[in-house]
Amino acid sequence: MRNLKKNTHTLTEGSIWKGILLFALPLLGSSLIQQLYSTVDLIFVGQLLGTKASAAIGASGLIVTCLIGFFNGMAVGTNVFAARHYGAKRFNELKKLIQTIFWTGIIGGLLLMVIGLIFSPAFLTWMGTPKSIFPLAVRYLRIYMVSMISIVSYNLLSGVLRALGDSRTPLLYQFFGGIINVFADFIFLAVFHMGVEGTALATLFSQTVAAIGIMLHLYRLKEPYALRFSIKECSLREFTDILKVGVPAGVQSIIITLSNIIIQSQINTLGVTAVASFTVYFRVELIVYLPIIALGQAVVSFVGQNYGAGNWNRIKKGNKFSILGGSVITFVACMLLIIVMPVILKAFTKDTAVAAQTLEIVKVTFPFYFFYTVLECFSSNLRGFGKAFLPMVVTVVSFCGFRIAALFVLMAQNPSPDKVALSYPISWGIAAIAMAVLYAKYGHKRSGEKA
Repeated sequence: MRNLKKNTHTLTEGSIWKGILLFALPLLGSSLIQQLYSTVDLIFVGQLLGTKASAAIGASGLIVTCLIGFFNGMAVGTNVFAARHYGAKRFNELKKLIQTIFWTGIIGGLLLMVIGLIFSPAFLTWMGTPKSIFPLAVRYLRIYMVSMISIVSYNLLSGVLRALGDSRTPLLYQFFGGIINVFADFIFLAVFHMGVEGTALATLFSQTVAAIGIMLHLYRLKEPYALRFSIKECSLREFTDILKVGVPAGVQSIIITLSNIIIQSQINTLGVTAVASFTVYFRVELIVYLPIIALGQAVVSFVGQNYGAGNWNRIKKGNKFSILGGSVITFVACMLLIIVMPVILKAFTKDTAVAAQTLEIVKVTFPFYFFYTVLECFSSNLRGFGKAFLPMVVTVVSFCGFRIAALFVLMAQNPSPDKVALSYPISWGIAAIAMAVLYAKYGHKRSGEKA
């Protein structure tokens, strides 16, 4: 049996900046390792299989993101209410929440797997996937979808641990999964020459190891809220509470991903080189994106725990630190990354045209990425308070409405990859300003838990 306390620290007392950073760093490490699965896939594929195989994986990526988006939103809702229960020491409610979210992950992941296996060709057709890579993309996507139970379960259950102040254990299990992914990629691609199917199988094995590890960890806890795999202990009330925050966050993720599918369809019209370039860009972009998401996750847990404990002034101070400090660090990091990006790109592709086009995309987007930090911190703070609907509206309108409108205006003038890229910082800036206004109006209010 394991004691949770040795791996956790409370976010309701002590240094605010140190608490947020120490909590965010393992979150970042876990996210980096989780993304390592697909990044290692891309590196192996780019070096061993070529540009068409890389493009086939890229064409499938947005579909996977869309299908799991709802349950990633559920993870946000889980984090908020688990952190509140833990901060207020409501351990009986916390136990019911953990049992509920476990079965939500199993059933939801199974449903996604079936949908993906059946409709993969239709999804890729709707996206306008080039015929030259269509068969490869179908084979990759169908095998990848078998891992949905593991991916969804891991994300939901690791969200519980993070809400309790344990951000290190998910990192540990993702690390083990990452090692397995690297070895599996080597064996399936370099030894057995399996093609894109081998990369999908590597992801399946590695994600399953991480998911089983997190389940067993929660089961072996000494605390009264340990996981017991009992469907009888599920709670409709806890599920409903999670839905209040999780559904808006999930719908937001799905709608944004659908807008990205529209953008991907425009990228597909620019040819295989452009598809491969954006596939590489979306991987190197993670160097900036993942730390911002980790900071946002830390803010949700920080606000949730302090909300449960009634520490209102502490919440206000934490939000100021995360926004100002995070924005400065993001801007400086992006400027440095632009300088070293030509070296980084050599690890992802041997195609000089793809590397050159990816670098141009980076130069368009990275200088403005600090807007995303502002947006993420404000929206995470509001979600920590249980206010999920209005942040969803702001993000959806900005990322779907303004981004797509900007895309078509820019592409009408002179279709090119840099025009597609420019639509992203435009939408980030609009969303950040709107979210700041929303926070100024509602973020300081203590009353009301409804989203």
